[in-house]
Amino acid sequence: MNPAQGWPLWLRLILAVLLGALAAFGLAPFGLWMATLLALVLLAPLFLSTETRIRAAWLGWAFATGYFANALSWIIEPFLVDAERHAWMAPFALVLMAGGLGLFWALAFWVARRPGARAVQQTTFLAIAISLTECARGYVLTGFPWAGMAQVWVDTPVAQLLSLFGPYGLGTLTLLATLPLGAALTQRGGFALPLGLTLGAVCLVAGYAATRPEVTATGNVVRLIQPNAPQHQKWDPEFAPLFFARQIELTAARPRPDLIVWPETSVPAWLGSAQPYLDVVAKAAQGTPVFLGIQRGDGPRIYNSMIYLNEDGQQQGLYDKHHLAPFGEYVPFGDVMAKFGIYGMAAITGHGFSAGPGAALMDAGKLGKALPLICYEAVFTQDVLSAPGRADFLLQITNDAWFGTRSGPYQHLAQAQMRAIEQGLPMMRSANTGVSAMIDPLGRITDALALGQAGYVDAELPAPMAPTFYSRLGDNPVIFALLVLLTLLWRNAARGQTQ
Repeated sequence: MNPAQGWPLWLRLILAVLLGALAAFGLAPFGLWMATLLALVLLAPLFLSTETRIRAAWLGWAFATGYFANALSWIIEPFLVDAERHAWMAPFALVLMAGGLGLFWALAFWVARRPGARAVQQTTFLAIAISLTECARGYVLTGFPWAGMAQVWVDTPVAQLLSLFGPYGLGTLTLLATLPLGAALTQRGGFALPLGLTLGAVCLVAGYAATRPEVTATGNVVRLIQPNAPQHQKWDPEFAPLFFARQIELTAARPRPDLIVWPETSVPAWLGSAQPYLDVVAKAAQGTPVFLGIQRGDGPRIYNSMIYLNEDGQQQGLYDKHHLAPFGEYVPFGDVMAKFGIYGMAAITGHGFSAGPGAALMDAGKLGKALPLICYEAVFTQDVLSAPGRADFLLQITNDAWFGTRSGPYQHLAQAQMRAIEQGLPMMRSANTGVSAMIDPLGRITDALALGQAGYVDAELPAPMAPTFYSRLGDNPVIFALLVLLTLLWRNAARGQTQ
């Protein structure tokens, strides 16, 4: 018997919002993955209690809106950096973002609800439908896969399955292990199959995690610089020279590392006029190569870039960020929007930054090839998978001062850990305000500098592992399998309704 059957719709919607908010506590910095699993299990009876597809869609939207509102609550922080200009947008941004992302789940609930079909079958159908809409969320309108279900497993052995199935595959397994189990709560004697699937998943995780090879070291030491420049002071003429001087002091410290990494937009000058600054950097580095973030202009276009200074202090490599943040680094129809007072928060003109040509590898001397990722490019699996070759390590520079001090920086770090596991590559991460970290190919943080601290960390670079199954094939096998399963379940449900 379904305890939610017959409850008024408004009560079920409120419970769905609360369960969604509870599920978000599985994400960093809380890491309460049991809360996510419990919320998904309890969601199933609510879903099965809906009488129509429209009501199911409303329920899915309510759950997802509660989930994303809690998970993305940090999104109001960037609007408070320049409060006079942007604060009025903050509540609209959170509500519209959470509600907009909730539409993906609403569609999945609408597709999966088949009144009269067996409960376990319907919730299995729902798990597949949600997984497909989550894939779409990572790609549609430039994509925003933040707060995916797989992220709750970071720092647990379960996360190692990312090297096999990637984030969408692991998210699917999470949904399949919980929603059908929740459906079994509404049936007598219906626990056998869902419980078997869950126990099977536990054995798969335990067995695979135990067989993962050990990580070896390269012997190379990387210095990750963290100046801790608050965003509201970062470009202030009174403070910018102080932050630059702090980075120079940290760069010159002994003993000497094999590579130095500065964070995103860490040089207070445009590349075209930054040579005096770069000369100072090279002098402080004393023959050590340096990666650093800088802005550059090319005619009317401006770019968020990363450059590499070799042992002689000469610029040897350049990378332009290609996956830009809408309404952060640029605004669609920017000049028109500017007339209404709407600007990209990190943009200087109405149009904002321009996108670079795409993923690229950069030569890092004796350390090998780096795959550069600027800020939230590390959130997108497709940005890593689209690299023109296999790197020796992943390199993320970021300015997480935009994300505040609550959950945003930690969730960003967690997704960097995921990319490392998926590729079997180490990740070095330099963040303006933190968390700067060295991450090994198993996603473990081997050394880090805490959020809100100025300083540096000298960390040994782990060696890359063999290419993972996921790094070879990407998301295509998972998406294909989901489409096949959805088709089979749809046909089976339709056949059952006609009998």
